[in-house]
Amino acid sequence: MAERAYSGPMRVFSGVQPSGSLHLGNYLGALAKWVEMQKSYDCIFCVVDLHAITVSQDPKRLADQTREIAAAYIAAGVDPERSIIYPQSAVLAHVELGWILNCVARMGWLERMTQFKDKAGKDRERASVGLFDYPVLQAADILAYRATHVPTGEDQKQHLELARDIADRFNREFDIPNFFPLPEPMTTGPGARVMSLKDGSKKMSKSDPSEASRINLLDSNDEIVRKIRRATTDSEPLPHVPEGLAGRPEASNLIAIYSALAGVSEAEVLNAFGGRGFGEFKPALAELAVQKLGPISDEMRRLMADRAELDRVLSRGAGRAREIADPIMAEVRQAVGFWRP
Repeated sequence: MAERAYSGPMRVFSGVQPSGSLHLGNYLGALAKWVEMQKSYDCIFCVVDLHAITVSQDPKRLADQTREIAAAYIAAGVDPERSIIYPQSAVLAHVELGWILNCVARMGWLERMTQFKDKAGKDRERASVGLFDYPVLQAADILAYRATHVPTGEDQKQHLELARDIADRFNREFDIPNFFPLPEPMTTGPGARVMSLKDGSKKMSKSDPSEASRINLLDSNDEIVRKIRRATTDSEPLPHVPEGLAGRPEASNLIAIYSALAGVSEAEVLNAFGGRGFGEFKPALAELAVQKLGPISDEMRRLMADRAELDRVLSRGAGRAREIADPIMAEVRQAVGFWRP
């Protein structure tokens, strides 16, 4: 007899660490996509501060960084009335379920996670246990809400597979078919992989030491224009068709950014700018970036100036998140066999 498929609500879970300012890549690859997702799904968008402390953080700044990330969510168009926005640490289900899933996951599974090897580098013995184990906490983040879908970039696909393996093992180990859904990846589409403005072979990153490598969501209009004007390019004119971008990573990156910001295909961008040099294209891209990002930056600053309002949003979001997670955790405790009065 075939196993019955999971029949709960379709729910999306995603989050961003409060470590460093969000940038254009985060906006195009995540936030702009979330705005569309909330129209069709029950969405939970977390500020994952528990994950942030897997590496050293300044305790005096962490709460304000959490508020900044929440402000970015809202300024980008995530509606806190429609979607849930909250800090991970405000919902203890993440930690409790994380421990329980640690006892379900297997060492061999975690040892295969390539991100730990990349992040720890040659100094693995000095890395925190949390950095090694955080993929299990990621699984708990998702499963605490029985989320069915997770927006997933290339660098997180392995972790989502681990979450699926953990969910499946829990279901089988405690003999409760479909207790947890096996979360599915949601591809984020065009614009999901924005590259550095200084090196088209590297992903735009908030950890890059060069501010010129990225456009931050809090950058002023003048900063946006200056960074695009100074972005690395080659000396050739733009091609007339996308195939002509092969082997030209910086040109390809700028065309992809324009395409994503304008909501048109790369072919349409090249149809308009093919044969022209970057001296003409960069000002057009800068104007478009200012048009799209300027209002987001302004709204972020307004929100960050009203700390009390941001705290109300986060507190209410945490309450709504607990309303979903608490009954699920009660079922988890019963399934595991914990004592109940």
